[in-house]
Amino acid sequence: DQGNLFNATGERIRPSAPYFKGCFCNAPDWVDYLAGDLELKPTLFTTIGSGAIPTQGINFAFGGSTTGTGQTAPVTSSGLVVLPGLQPQIDAFTVPLIQAGQSADPDALYIVWAGANDYLPNQGTFEPFTETDTTLANLSDALQDLTEVGAKNIMVVNLPDLGNTPIALGVDGRVPGTTDALNTLTEDHNSGLSELLDQFSQIPDSDVNIIPVDVNSIFREILAQPTEFGFTNVTSPCVNIPAQFVCENPEEFFFWDLQHPTTGVYRIIADLALSALNDSNPDNNNSHPANVPEPAMALGLFALGALGIGSKGIRKKE
Repeated sequence: DQGNLFNATGERIRPSAPYFKGCFCNAPDWVDYLAGDLELKPTLFTTIGSGAIPTQGINFAFGGSTTGTGQTAPVTSSGLVVLPGLQPQIDAFTVPLIQAGQSADPDALYIVWAGANDYLPNQGTFEPFTETDTTLANLSDALQDLTEVGAKNIMVVNLPDLGNTPIALGVDGRVPGTTDALNTLTEDHNSGLSELLDQFSQIPDSDVNIIPVDVNSIFREILAQPTEFGFTNVTSPCVNIPAQFVCENPEEFFFWDLQHPTTGVYRIIADLALSALNDSNPDNNNSHPANVPEPAMALGLFALGALGIGSKGIRKKE
């Protein structure tokens, strides 16, 4: 989320300072980096009603979204904030197309990364799932809806080990077994997601291009050898909420807050995603195209403009 939650709640719910421009981070996140690599600047969904005209994609993502219709946003002094989960975000993209008798841009990139909020402890009224069936069914429905309106290039990101987040480690101190339970749930989720993506990739007479991004593996690599990537703290958050005490060396922290990584980690994720894009296009000559085709909606739900693929490796800090 690059600011939809911030905008929709009238800045009542973080992220505000010390967070970066409405993001759940200390600087740009991975979608910002990836869009920049592709020379695109998606429009926030919440700014369209104010007259913003999307020409390089749309970012539908809301912080705290579950894969269904629910939200994990906390109750504020003004009451419960109702915000869209993944399914309403998908509908916001697909329904206008269906009503207009139009199709999604087949050359655009569509990104879906959802699921963590279904399982993690939260400050809202949503009860976290203890099994993966509902989450995987929701993701299947989302992918089905996208393909039915003509989306072809769909990037889907798996989950990192949720038990290793500071929020899970903190709960584990009070409820032993939380870390192991969440990591097992993550493994089950990723296994089921892999099977689901295989099914979509093997649909007869379909030219849908599913682009998996394995964030789980790179997170494990970083946490196992953090100094190779320039990190010295991979268990504690840099920013302390609600006191908002900020560490002096955020570039050395893996986690920005209780569950979101720092911008350095997001840069690594963006490199990984860009590499996955490159690998998904066998005709790519490993150079960024001079002209990026007319962009379409993109989801994460993010919609980035049409596929312009560059080649970059995962960055380790010297």
